[in-house]
Amino acid sequence: MAQRDIELILFRQLASSLAVPILLADEHGDLLYFNEPAEKLLGIRFDEVGEMPLEQRRQAFAFRDENGQPLVGDPPLVVALSQLRPVHRRVSLRAFDGVYRAIEVTAFPLLGGGGHLIGGVAMFWEHDGA
Repeated sequence: MAQRDIELILFRQLASSLAVPILLADEHGDLLYFNEPAEKLLGIRFDEVGEMPLEQRRQAFAFRDENGQPLVGDPPLVVALSQLRPVHRRVSLRAFDGVYRAIEVTAFPLLGGGGHLIGGVAMFWEHDGA
């Protein structure tokens, strides 16, 4: 990981030991890390893709809304970053293995010392259809 705020480094460490899929992004929405449980849903290991700019991530995941239509507006993590608030939403994403997966996402911004935005987190899990 390039030179980052200590909070991002610590959150990455925490995410690596959590059982819930976690995606960590910087303040611009660029992908910094996703943990092993996320690898199963994203269809690829983090070591295979590494850090990724936001626009490349948008194209890679191809989000859809609950009705299977292309997502209008930004995905939850981008909304959390731009509006500095938590967001929860059901969406589908096309994973790196080409499979669309219905997921629930809870995303929230991360603030550093002094309250400035340093990044964001998306926790997500496969939607069970209920």
